[in-house]
Amino acid sequence: MLFRAPEAHSRSFIKAVSWRILGSIDTFIISYFVTGKLVFAASIASVETVTKIILFYGHERIWAAVPWGRADKIAGEAAPAGGDA
Repeated sequence: MLFRAPEAHSRSFIKAVSWRILGSIDTFIISYFVTGKLVFAASIASVETVTKIILFYGHERIWAAVPWGRADKIAGEAAPAGGDA
């Protein structure tokens, strides 16, 4: 394990997927308006969906491990124990 974060891997993954679905719809619409072609728009949205889920998941896990600005760290409370990290 690279690092422990106070958020479960499954939560980070589901957040990554749900955010990417929304982002991919946006990418599809923009791509369609720019290219005017449904096939190109779908191809662009499909490829970026996979790559950006991976990128967001990693980004989310790193930020979950950073204590700066977190309410539980500011208040001086201990981080919650457990999780499925």
